[in-house]
Amino acid sequence: MSLNRIVLIGRLTRDPEMKYTPAGVPVATLGIAVQRYTKNETGDYDVDFFNITAWRRTAEFASNYLTKGRLVSVDGRLQSRSWVDQATGQKRTVYEVVADDIQGLDRRADGAEGGQAPGENEGAPAPRAAAPALRVTTTAPRAAGAADDMDESDPFADE
Repeated sequence: MSLNRIVLIGRLTRDPEMKYTPAGVPVATLGIAVQRYTKNETGDYDVDFFNITAWRRTAEFASNYLTKGRLVSVDGRLQSRSWVDQATGQKRTVYEVVADDIQGLDRRADGAEGGQAPGENEGAPAPRAAAPALRVTTTAPRAAGAADDMDESDPFADE
């Protein structure tokens, strides 16, 4: 069994850069800085920098709502790519995170509630930039009479 999963929380080091493949699939690249938990010998926190690639709706979200300095959560997988540098003939390898989900964890720095600049699209409803994505979990409906089987003293029972 194998597992390739990475979860990072950090600040964006640059605005997301949106591009499209020849087939029209959106792809965004961005970078985040993640501060380590422990201090180094000089008393400062070291920082790790990660390159992030997001595809499709995740790329569109990042491009539309995230900017440099925002605190974000990235959930994805680690991927490596290798190529031969044509200028030097040396093999190069880069490691990047392919994001399955990106969420903004703080409010916009400019304090705008609606997510748009003043005067931009006046009268149109503004997108909600700071709200985290909702996760909906569905459960099987309970059988008729299932409530009768529940112990009234159970504090975790459905109400």
